[in-house]
Amino acid sequence: MKVIETAIPGVLLIQPRVFGDPRGFFMESWQRERYAAHGLPAEFVQDNLAASGRGVLRGLHLQHPYAQGKLVQVIQGEVFDVAVDLRHGSPWFGRWVGVHLSGANRQQFWMPPGFAHGYCVLSDEAVFCYKCTELYHPEHELTVLWNDPQIAIDWPLDDAPLLSTKNRAALPLAHIDPQRLPAYVP
Repeated sequence: MKVIETAIPGVLLIQPRVFGDPRGFFMESWQRERYAAHGLPAEFVQDNLAASGRGVLRGLHLQHPYAQGKLVQVIQGEVFDVAVDLRHGSPWFGRWVGVHLSGANRQQFWMPPGFAHGYCVLSDEAVFCYKCTELYHPEHELTVLWNDPQIAIDWPLDDAPLLSTKNRAALPLAHIDPQRLPAYVP
């Protein structure tokens, strides 16, 4: 397994070892000791699976309290996946990291608690899965505007994305009370 640090410390791109032959392939998508050696938690409490079509954009979501660390990957298709540092007081506050994840590259993306998460689907369909370090608490979820000019994510989209009602109603970061955001702990 190869682990690559991104521009924001703690946000990792993971390239698992993939064993393939004419029958197909095999890979470990998570192994507690190996991932813990690279700083990922030893326990996940929830797995999620989503399928979406081309042009769908999900995010930017986080929850506080009960912040979730997420280990994400694409099983089929391709997405552009983004982590945005929303830890109040962080030297990287408001900065984002984006990666292309696909069923073909089999890469994983780790974002620790305190990051907003979002992705847009680039293929006709994408099947996306992720492990979470905390249960989903909808009453504590925050949704940040996907195209907030303060964050300025360079989404690889040709047309306006297909958004949920919740994502269309999201607020720009400047309109979110900093007390509702997780705190940066060095």
